[in-house]
Amino acid sequence: MTTLLSNNRPPAPVNVSVMHLRADSATVSWEVPEGDIIIGFSISQQRMDGKMQRFIREVNTTSRSCVLWDLEEETDYIIQVQSIGLYGESQASKRIHFRTLKKTDRFPSNSSNQDDPTVQGLDKARHLQTGEMIIIVVVLLMWAAVIALFCRQYDIIKDNDSSNSKEKVKPSSERSTPEHHSGGLLRSKFHQSVPSINIIEV
Repeated sequence: MTTLLSNNRPPAPVNVSVMHLRADSATVSWEVPEGDIIIGFSISQQRMDGKMQRFIREVNTTSRSCVLWDLEEETDYIIQVQSIGLYGESQASKRIHFRTLKKTDRFPSNSSNQDDPTVQGLDKARHLQTGEMIIIVVVLLMWAAVIALFCRQYDIIKDNDSSNSKEKVKPSSERSTPEHHSGGLLRSKFHQSVPSINIIEV
């Protein structure tokens, strides 16, 4: 009976790897050979110094990754993954070693993955900030256009007012000038037309 159960156990996961390393978390991913009925997985997480060991067991899932939380910074860990089938668990996968980062370290450039909920939240925040910046720039451009249009209209109105005032003043000056000149001409003609009278004393 034991031999039968051991033969029906699913194969161990393969290609186990660690991604998205941070100071307090990491994501473990793996693959499972096709053709076997898998109902869940079991992840063994242990510190290299052996002080702490944790087992994460997930059933009724088809996920091929798991996020490890509450890790200590700059600490070495060892993980192994097992497949859970209808008749028991598989053998443990190869031991995978990884070391968490410092809190001051920047995330690696290849740490973006849509399967990581933490990274999803960061991506949404980045998209939100980008969208807000675009909206702000558009609003500022619209305000600048409105102000420029207002200034242009103000200049046109100002020019019209000044031209109108000049036109109002011009006729009065034109009327006064001929009168002055005509008056002057009349006076000069009058003086010229008066004959000179010579008085001869007897």
